Formats: sequence, structure tokens, C-alpha cells
Amino acid sequence: MSPAAANPADIPPPPRRSMAQRAPDILVWGGVIALLIIGFKPVEMSHLTLLFTNSENMRQYGKELLRPDFTDLRLYVAQMWLTIQIALWGTSLAVILAIPFGLACARNLSPLWLQQPMRLLMNLLRSIPDLVLGTLFIVAVGLGPFAGVLALALNTGGVLAKLFSEGVESIDKGPVEGVRATGASRLQEIVWGVIPQVAPLWTSYALYRFESNSRSATVLGLIGAGGIGQLLFDAMNGFAYHKLSAIVVVIIVAVTLIDFLSQAMRSRLL
Repeated sequence: MSPAAANPADIPPPPRRSMAQRAPDILVWGGVIALLIIGFKPVEMSHLTLLFTNSENMRQYGKELLRPDFTDLRLYVAQMWLTIQIALWGTSLAVILAIPFGLACARNLSPLWLQQPMRLLMNLLRSIPDLVLGTLFIVAVGLGPFAGVLALALNTGGVLAKLFSEGVESIDKGPVEGVRATGASRLQEIVWGVIPQVAPLWTSYALYRFESNSRSATVLGLIGAGGIGQLLFDAMNGFAYHKLSAIVVVIIVAVTLIDFLSQAMRSRLL
């Protein structure tokens, strides 16, 4: 008898999860819903209607932004290029920092006495906002792009170290055991058994962070860490909306091009 002609009564019912099995999911999602309800008033979600009642103000602001002034386009492009360079250097230093720290944070590679302190340190680096780190380095090295590079390097290093460690924890143990069977040292196990497995994933993570840092570097310019952010801040303070919209257009074009380039590079890794 063909499968199509099988008696429906012979088809077993789909498996059902017991209440005990579903309880953790109910608790988690119920907790999320409860937090949303609790946070409704503190975050002023009731002001959502103002998007429509104050629409005339938004239209007026939008009219100003729809007439960008590209008189200083060469300056904007030069400062955007500097912002990208800040992001590139910050991400590169972060990768150099994240590789050893990511390996040290991996549960399947590092002993507990090393793994836990490294995880706490990476949590600390991820928790401190870029603007705070940028302000700290401005005090240390002065105004300019180098402070932005250092701020991005530390914050992104903490993020990438966590992502790198999770990639290491998901590797196949077979290649590592094969390298170990040859009498290789611990370092050789990592170089020949671990790194080849995680290199494409690590590269993809680094490219994602470079995209993000291209935007973060713009914000760092607001505190004097170099790049187009300073021009953006000046235009906002001076209510020069025509210049502001031109700067925003330059940023959008640059970030879009970086996104296309990043996608092309990631597709080569697959």
C-alpha cells in the first residue's frame, strides 16, 4: 500500500510535551511578557500617539532635512574616510585582543581558574559604553582619532572574545583528538585542530563588528574622538539642518558600501 493510501487511523499522533516539560518555556516567556507590562509606563509607551498628533512638527523637520547642502562635500567625505579608518584600526586591534582572550574563555580549552577571571574581564569590557572609554582615553592621550581607536578596540575586544569563545566551544573534537594523537603540544592542538575550524566564523564575526564600529566611530566623534561625528555634532548644535542632512547622506552611503563589501567577503567564507 502506498503512503498516500495509508489509513489515517494508523498514523501516530504528534508527540505532546507534558506540563513539566513546558513549564520552563512558560516561565521564561511569561516573565518576558510580565517585564514588558511592567516597563510600559516607565518607558512612556503611552506617548506613541504623539507620533500622529505632533506630525506637523515632524513634517517641518523633515522638509529641512530633505534639502541637503553638499557645499562642503569634500570635507564630509574626508571625515567619513577618517571615521572608517578609526573603525578599521579599532576592529583590527580588537581581533588581536580577542583571539587569546577568546581561547582563554572557552570552557573546552581553558581550566576553570583561568576561564572565569577572563570571562569576568571580558564582561567588564563589554559593559563599559564606548563613550565612557572614549572620554577616558581622551583624558589620557588627548583629543583625536587615536582615543576613538582605543575605545573601539577595548569594547569590541570584549564582544569578540565572547563570540570567539562560543565558536571554540562548538567545534568538533575529532580534529583536535587527531592532532593530539600525533604527539602534538597544546599549542599545536590549537593551531592545527581548533583555529582551522573557527577561522571562517571568527572572520564573519569580525566583519560584523567592523560594520557596527563604522557607526560607533561616528558617535565617538561627538566627544572629540575624531571623524565625521564632530561635524555632525556641530551641525546639530547650530541647527544647520541642510548641512546635517548632507552629513547623514554621506554616512548612509558609506555604511551601505561597507555592508555590501562585508557581505561579499562573508560569502567567500561559505
